[in-house]
Amino acid sequence: MSVFSYTVKTKKGEVAKGNLEAESQQKALEYLHSQGNIVLRLQEEKGKKVVKKTGRVGTDELVIFSRQLTTLIESGIPVVGALDILYQQVTNPYFKSVVGGVLKDLREGSSFASSLAKYPRVFPEIYVSMVEAAETSGNLPQILERLSVYLEKMNALRKKIISSLTYPVVVVMMAIGITSFLIFKVIPTFKTIFATLGGTLPLPTQILIGFSDMLRANILWVLIIFVLAVIMLQRYISTSRGKKQYHRLLLNLPVFGDIIRKVSIAKFSRTFSTLVKSGVAITTSLDIVGKTSGNKIIEEAVLKAKQSIQEGVPISKPLEESGVFPPMVVRMIAIGEQSGKLEEMLSKIAQFYEEQTDAVISGLTSLIEPIIIGFLGIVIGGIVIALFLPIIKITQLLR
Repeated sequence: MSVFSYTVKTKKGEVAKGNLEAESQQKALEYLHSQGNIVLRLQEEKGKKVVKKTGRVGTDELVIFSRQLTTLIESGIPVVGALDILYQQVTNPYFKSVVGGVLKDLREGSSFASSLAKYPRVFPEIYVSMVEAAETSGNLPQILERLSVYLEKMNALRKKIISSLTYPVVVVMMAIGITSFLIFKVIPTFKTIFATLGGTLPLPTQILIGFSDMLRANILWVLIIFVLAVIMLQRYISTSRGKKQYHRLLLNLPVFGDIIRKVSIAKFSRTFSTLVKSGVAITTSLDIVGKTSGNKIIEEAVLKAKQSIQEGVPISKPLEESGVFPPMVVRMIAIGEQSGKLEEMLSKIAQFYEEQTDAVISGLTSLIEPIIIGFLGIVIGGIVIALFLPIIKITQLLR
């Protein structure tokens, strides 16, 4: 596509200027006329060809885009016109090319949902399905607002988990770095000093020096074995059976398994509630919820729920049989089905488990800090003591 600069006289008699993407000057002219404009000037901007770039679009960018699009549409601006305005404002080159592609498809007569579906890296399946439902029902601004709220909540939950784990990970990496420095640099130096002094070293010192010698002599093999083990594990997890066993193991981990379960249930409930409230069909909603759950066990339970609905069985029954969902969740979903207020119950479940996740993560962070500090003290302190035992022994003999 090429970029054309234009000057037009709008329906209101105002003069407007801007840039427009189109395959040809004729296409650009047809589009401007279709908007009720009188074209005063239309000129191709030489050297400004649209080039698709690879990249990524953050959740924050997508939220801002959705909220701005909502505001423009609520102001009475057509979708194409609103996207044209947003195209001028987008700073991310990749996102700009995506919005330009969506604009091109819309001008050629494609639906908004089908245009978005061409860019799954930017617009997830839930986004496309909700826009499709909005196009059918005619309430696009409300659906986009719900999408923005949903994306914000999911992004906030993800950020809380990442920020809570950042400190422990940094401390562990520092511990590995300090221990490696002691093993590969400090201990060999002390070994040379002890060899010049002669005598029999204490047992802890002998074990420490022996471990250091063994690790330094076989470090290449250790790294090779570690890398191979990681690759084999990743390949096994990528299989259907391996992924299922891995996700089951995660759910059964002490402490962390409870957090993973709460996060998964919160995500399941929030996604399901948002889709149902937006008018997406239950079976389609369950397909999307299963794919976006991030856990194979939950995905299988959701797919069984979809089959149950098609057979006339309530959703709550296969969820209960899965063993993943707590009785309270199953009971609330069953009540929601019976009362016809499923989306309200799912929203309450999501809010409850998001609050529970926050509380558990905060408590775990407070607990992890002293545990890590204590572990560091034992490991590094043990190495230091083992190195200084011979010096203490020599000092005692000199006295």
